[in-house]
Amino acid sequence: MSFAAWLSVASICLLGAVSPGPSLAVVLRHTLQGSRRNGMLTGLAHGAGVGLYAFLVALGLGGLLEQLPWLYEVLIYAGAAYLAWMGWKALKAGSGSQLDNPSGLPAASAVSAMRDGFLVAFLNPKIAIFFVALFAQFIQPGQALEAKLILATTAWLIDTGWYLLVAYGLSHSLVLPWLQKHTAWINRITGVLLLLLALRVVTL
Repeated sequence: MSFAAWLSVASICLLGAVSPGPSLAVVLRHTLQGSRRNGMLTGLAHGAGVGLYAFLVALGLGGLLEQLPWLYEVLIYAGAAYLAWMGWKALKAGSGSQLDNPSGLPAASAVSAMRDGFLVAFLNPKIAIFFVALFAQFIQPGQALEAKLILATTAWLIDTGWYLLVAYGLSHSLVLPWLQKHTAWINRITGVLLLLLALRVVTL
């Protein structure tokens, strides 16, 4: 694979990662209500979900969703239900956060942060379709496994790196106090956004 081809893949993956959506909302929520660690764990788990789809598609298993439309539908509706559930949780969360919680207990555990990060990616089969369309332009019949794995690894590392950077930036000492001051509004906006995204998923 030429460097120019790899750079094209990396650029498209980066554009996909930085596009605002439910993933950003989930990382924001866990960073704000949990901690920098929780936010970064959410980013790592999200990258794992995206990476899983990237590796499956690179290995030729992405066509499974095209051959089994019922499986695609199941994942779509499961993803919408999960987005709606997270949106409802955000609306109910109020204005609490770790730093203003006198008990010192985090509002969300590390396990829930990783769960939400992974499932918001895994329950979105459109990610697999995205990789099918992208990799089809660069993977040729008989191409070496090494080249396919390079493509998948690139997608995985870019998504993971972006959301780690987002969580780190959101938890910076210059940013976090402002976010905490407006926690109630951020929770409301995040909740409404997730509910609207859930509705959009099932109506498109």
